[in-house]
Formats: sequence, C-alpha cells, structure tokens
Amino acid sequence: MSRPAGRIYRVSGPLVVAEGMRGVSVYEVIEIGEEKLIGEAIGVEGDKAIIQVYEDTSGLKVGDPVYPTGHPLSAELGPGLIKSIFDGIQRPLPVLEALSGIFVRKGIKAPPLPRDKKWYFTPLVKPGEKVSEGDFIGYVNETDVVRHYIMVPPGVKGSVEWVAGEGDYTMVEPVARINGRDVTMLQEWPVRRPRPFREKLDPREPFITGVRVIDFLFPLAKGGKAAVPGGFGTGKTVLLHSITKWSEADITIYIGCGERGNEMADALNSFIKLVDPRTGKPMMERSIFIANTSNMPVAAREASVFLGVTIGEYFRDMGYNVLLVADSTSRWAEAMREISGRLEELPGEEGFPAYLASRLAQFYERSGYVKTIGSAERLGSLTIMGAVSPPGADFSEPVTQATLRLIRALYALDVNLAYRRHYPSINWLTSFSLYVDNVREWWSKISPEYSYLREKISWLLQREAELEELVRLVGADALPVEDRLVLEVARMIREDFLQQDAFSTVDAFSHPVKTSRMAAVIVRFYEKSIEAVKQGVAFEKIRSMRIRERIARMKDIPFGDNDKEFEGILSDMENEFKALMEGGR
Repeated sequence: MSRPAGRIYRVSGPLVVAEGMRGVSVYEVIEIGEEKLIGEAIGVEGDKAIIQVYEDTSGLKVGDPVYPTGHPLSAELGPGLIKSIFDGIQRPLPVLEALSGIFVRKGIKAPPLPRDKKWYFTPLVKPGEKVSEGDFIGYVNETDVVRHYIMVPPGVKGSVEWVAGEGDYTMVEPVARINGRDVTMLQEWPVRRPRPFREKLDPREPFITGVRVIDFLFPLAKGGKAAVPGGFGTGKTVLLHSITKWSEADITIYIGCGERGNEMADALNSFIKLVDPRTGKPMMERSIFIANTSNMPVAAREASVFLGVTIGEYFRDMGYNVLLVADSTSRWAEAMREISGRLEELPGEEGFPAYLASRLAQFYERSGYVKTIGSAERLGSLTIMGAVSPPGADFSEPVTQATLRLIRALYALDVNLAYRRHYPSINWLTSFSLYVDNVREWWSKISPEYSYLREKISWLLQREAELEELVRLVGADALPVEDRLVLEVARMIREDFLQQDAFSTVDAFSHPVKTSRMAAVIVRFYEKSIEAVKQGVAFEKIRSMRIRERIARMKDIPFGDNDKEFEGILSDMENEFKALMEGGR
C-alpha cells in the first residue's frame, strides 16, 4: 500500500525537514523531490521528519514532495560484490558512468548488483534436509579465488522442499524453497543492524599485514580493531593501501570516506595491475571498493562506513577472514559535525556532536572473530582498521580520543619520522597493541624466541629515546661504550628493520618467518657486541664491521631464500666477532 507523500518544510544543505510525515520511523529511507533523491530520516518531531540527504540538494524548494518508502537503508548482498566499485549508498559507479558520464547525476539510480548476469550455481543440500539460518545451500565461483556461498537468510529455517540443479541462474531466480519460502542468491540487510553470530571469541591468531613494525612489535589479531592516526603527509594512505594489498585477508574492503579522489584512483589502478602473491591472480579478484570522495555529498560518508561493515559481516558469515579499511573516520566525523550544526544541536568539544563516541562505537564494535550462524561450526573474522586525520597532528582532539577508547591497537604516525623519510612512520614509543598476549603462542611457533626478541628490541628503542637528551647535551662520544652500543644498534633497528619500502617488490610484504629472522640477527649482533666490549674490543671496530652491510641488506632477501641467507649472515657474524675478540683488538 503506497503511503501519502509529505512536503518539504525546510532545506539546509544536506539536511531537509519535511512535514506531513506522521508514521515515519527513524532511519527509514525517504525519497525527496521530483527526482526522488535518496535520504534517511534521522529524527521525528510530531508530523515533521528530519532527513539527511545522500545526494546533492541543489534545486530543492519548499513544498516539493517527499515519499516515505517504509524500509531502512539496506545493502544488497550476493554474487557480484567482489571487484565492484560502489558509492556510499551502493550505487555501482561504473554503471553510473555509462549512464551519465564521469560526474554522478543526482537522482540517478541503478541496482547495486546486476540482475541479468547469470551465475553457475552448485547445490550443497538435497530436498528433505533440515537447514537453519546461515547454512550453505550452494555456491557460485564468483572469481577464481573467491567461492561465494549462498546462505539461508537470517530468520529462515526448516525443511528444504526444492533446490535448483547445477546450472546458470540470475540472482533473482529462486535456487531453493524452504518451508514454502523461495530463496534466491540475493539478500538485503539493513546497514545499521549488525548481522547475527553464535559467539564472539577471543582472537588467537595474528592478522598478518606484512608490515614488520606492526606484525612483530604491535601485532593485530584477526577480528581486531585498530586505528591509524597521523597528520598530513605522514603516509596514512600509503600504509593503508599497502596493508590492503598485501595482508593475508581472504576479502578486502576499502572505504574512501571523504578522501581525495586521486587517492582512490591510485588505489583502484594499482589493484587492477597488482598480482596477489598467494594466488597469482589480480588483487581485484578479492577486493571491494566503496568510493565516497571529498566532493561527494557529506551525509553519504556515514552510509559508506556502515555499508562497508555490513558487506564485511556478510563474507565473515561464510567463514572468510575479512579486512575493512576506512580512510578516514575523521571525514565522517566532520560530516556528523556539519549535520549536527544544521540541526542546531548543542555542540560538544570542538563542535562535534555529543554522540560522536557512540556512533564510532557502532562501527568499530562490529569487528570480531566469531562462530558464525549455521548448523556446521564455522569461524570467520572481520578486522577493522580506521584512519584518523587529526588537524595539526594533535592526538588530543575529540575524534582521536573517542577512537582510542574503542580500539585495541594504535599505530600512531609521527610527523618527525615522516620528515626524516622514515616510512612507515609509526612511532614505536606512542603506539601500542593489546593483542600481544593473544598472539604470543602463534608467534612462538614461528620463533621460540619471539617474546625475548620483541622485548629486547622494544627495550633498545626505549633506551635510545632516554639517551637522546643526554646526547644533545654532552654528545655521543662522552657516553659509556655500552650506551653508545645501544644508540648504534637502535639505529640499525630503525633503518634496517622498522623502515620498509611499500613500493619494493621484495620488501613491501615481510613474511613472519623473515621478520623474526631479521629481528634475531640484530639482537644477536647486540649481544655479541656487548660480549666483545667486555673483552676490550674498541667500539669503532664494532661499528666498522663488514657484516653491518649485509645486515643492512637483509630486507632485500626474497622470502624463499631465507634459511640459507640468514644462516650465512649469522655464521659470518660469529666468525668476524671471534676474530675481533681473539686478535683484532
């Protein structure tokens, strides 16, 4: 039954107030004006509805019609998601380009997933079997690397009365009938409602990013939540691009939330060209992009992050490990501040709304390592990394502080490190991870010395920071030899271990085995140096050892050559130190 249309009462940028809207519910999708722009009711007062509009509102006027739809903003979930590029409200941008050119025309609509494309469906159940929500009824091979399982929708269970045979079907054709209800390959799910799961588990496996400073010193767990705050020019986007490309995720979702269009274009172009080293297939075959760039309507930034996390939960329910990267949550917060200001709400700190922290929590808390719904026991994870762009690199600003209360791993990017061309510019003194104990057992299988090596490297970096002020006062030459060794080895850790080239074919991704071997070599060098100093070897001779050059080139050793190369470095190091201590004093 169609509902009567309301009328526009007030327009203020992306905010519209409509009257004659009695019966409208909060977060219901509303179509505004003759062009039926997409909006969402965010408040109701009497017969007036407050609507944030996800498209350009220029040209709207008081008295224009407003049409309630009766349903919330929802994501379409099904085959065709992988390799897609959507805007913030899941309109497929390549399709819109074909319809209206390179600029998105307001009011234009297109189904998020193609209705006419046929997918080869293979059933996994038979008539008469009992199924419940989340069970697999079949699958399609969406790409060469992603098998897309067709699941029983949440809230549906019973006996399979009929299932389609192997063959080609569109996503709107029924592929099964359960208790009299036809099930297709297409599902819809409200973006603001978390998808159900059986149990949230304590994460035990690290989420390998290939970035040494993260994986070894500040590990992130599968199903974890992390933030990457940093000022302008500190390399947030390059770091997040690198993690999205090389991490050991089954599915990656990249949300460009209010960022520059050229950055999204760069990410898209590189993903099309890059080959996944694990599968030998293009990176795009496991990737989804949501592009809501800075020139698009600000209100859609909120829709984009909730759309992305809903798609992530959908693939998590299939048992995949999903990475979601949001760049940047600060732009979303700025959109909230603009909408709040137009609503004339009482502002909080720096003008942000009082509900800033709770809205961020609704996003980050949907991460997790879970037992998914379904009869068979299945584990899946959704890992969330959000970039934060504090003005002037001031981490005391409200968005960073609200985020800090929600996340369990922080990768703080340092302006001074970036100016020194130290990338990734993650500050090892202010960053932290609360997942170290969770993943210690896993890392100990890679390297039994993991805990010792991590603590020794952290201590050397901390000790270097403590000595820096003393060095500025009296100079490094006035320090005891042991402290000069600390400074020298800490420099080796910074330059030969923590620094990493995101554009190198070898060093862009560092395998955990290679990472632990590199750490072991540097710590062993420090231990042998202390031993040599105690036997009277001069500091200058240690600093000029030939093995130093080979240590500096460790990052360029391909992963397959690890064993032989690192054993050679350790052996040559032992021999050179032995020669120094026996007769080279």
